[in-house]
Amino acid sequence: MARRRRRKQKSSIEEAIAGIALIAPFFFIYSVTDSIGASVFASFLAVAIVIAFIIYRQMVAATRLRNSGIAEIDKMDGRQFEKYLGLLFSAQGYKAEVTQAAGDYGADLVLTKSGQRIVVQAKRYSKNVGLKAVQEVYGAVAHYRASSAWVVTNSDYTEQAYKLARSNNVRLINREQLIEMILQVKQSNSATKKAG
Repeated sequence: MARRRRRKQKSSIEEAIAGIALIAPFFFIYSVTDSIGASVFASFLAVAIVIAFIIYRQMVAATRLRNSGIAEIDKMDGRQFEKYLGLLFSAQGYKAEVTQAAGDYGADLVLTKSGQRIVVQAKRYSKNVGLKAVQEVYGAVAHYRASSAWVVTNSDYTEQAYKLARSNNVRLINREQLIEMILQVKQSNSATKKAG
């Protein structure tokens, strides 16, 4: 729901920019030259530039998604996703322990770094994650003697989950943040290989 709303807002902004790109050059050129033909040409040129920019941004976004491997993550089952996250967090310097599949007390992973202990609930979903995941991971904090609680998903969260997470200081990592995390790790690994 939240991701859909952000996409709709982004689309509305792009449509507004395209509208301004059509109208503004027309009136500006017309006020300078008194030529309707030149004004129409300038408007079409401006719209073509805006469309080219939007297409370029979409191509960059598609390349980013392909490079992140998120499509493969979307095909994983829950346990594979938990193990994948364990490797991803290990690559970021965390000591990552994947908990047992059943009876995990609300935490799928326990991360340790710089004396901090973090419990993580992993949700590989095709829909938005609800507040139950936030409740479960928050409940795991005391059991695992953790200082922080996170929920990580390949999707997004409901508004209720965002509200509950804010009031309980639970960090929510959504699809966009996960993609960014993956790309940073891949970039870091690539730089390390080049340096070595």
